[in-house]
Amino acid sequence: MIKVGIVGATGYAGAELVRLITNHPQAQVTAVSSVSFQGQKLSEVYPAYLNINDMECETQEQVVEKSDVVFAALPHGLSQELAKQCVSKEKAFIDLGADFRLESEDEYKEWYNGEFLDKELHAEAVYGLPELFRENIHKGQKIIANPGCYTTCAPLALAPAVKLGLVETKGIICDCKSGVTGAGRKPVQSNHYPELNEGFHAYKVASHRHTPEIEQTLSKLAEKKVTVTFVPHLLPVNRGILATCYADIKEGVTFEQIRKAYEDFYKDEYFVRLLPQGMNADIHNIKYSNFCDISLHHDKRANKLIACGAIDNMVKGAAGQAIQNMNIIFGLDEKTGLDIVPPAF
Repeated sequence: MIKVGIVGATGYAGAELVRLITNHPQAQVTAVSSVSFQGQKLSEVYPAYLNINDMECETQEQVVEKSDVVFAALPHGLSQELAKQCVSKEKAFIDLGADFRLESEDEYKEWYNGEFLDKELHAEAVYGLPELFRENIHKGQKIIANPGCYTTCAPLALAPAVKLGLVETKGIICDCKSGVTGAGRKPVQSNHYPELNEGFHAYKVASHRHTPEIEQTLSKLAEKKVTVTFVPHLLPVNRGILATCYADIKEGVTFEQIRKAYEDFYKDEYFVRLLPQGMNADIHNIKYSNFCDISLHHDKRANKLIACGAIDNMVKGAAGQAIQNMNIIFGLDEKTGLDIVPPAF
């Protein structure tokens, strides 16, 4: 059994890791930590885990010692030192935060007001979006930068069209919506029930920190610099990401060609479901699962591709994808522990 440690286990992503690992046939949670709830049982923080996981929240050092792989579900800026500790002790480290996602330190400084504390350590990290960069995620890999929710959903919706040069890379728009769990567990006024309920609004317009990460992925696929307009919105629901992405179809390319390209690109990807033509991606249909549903649409008047992606931001957008990466680096089938059927209603 793979011994799993979770740092930041009382946040939403950390708690989701506990839920998913509990049902993993070849891994078990051996230690959890939380700064806010150190010394308390996890089941006291989340009563849903009563008699399922009653572990006490320990220190980060104890988690590292007891684990083969450490998942860090921490705010940005807190993972780099922990990663160094893990690597020095030959432990695998999977970061659900942003510290290792960006390859450019200048961009990290611009968007996160931080710096790379150990450049060699950053050079060892690989970006863990398996459907697009599986060739970089090797068995035995020690540091995985787990992508965020928007930065998983939007690139998956656009990847085949961008990589194969079927759409113009100039003028791409990523119009995205997220459930409120994406904002984390700590309450703020904008997430307060009276403020959120029966409302719907954009936030951090043209200034969200996921922007350079989306551009980094699309630029790698296109093999040239891609700039996007990214606007996130907050939905009054707990879970889900819906990314509606717009791109101009290149002259001479038909929508049928694009559809066929998506079918070929994702034909062997279990967790990407290309929906039949006429269906619409819906966060309702991927809840609690590691699936990404994609629907394709053609605006004939403007000759634009509209690609819609839907994921559960806590699973494929966080904990599920992290476990998918763990499965790869430990030589397991990617679906292990993640073959979850979404609820029908």
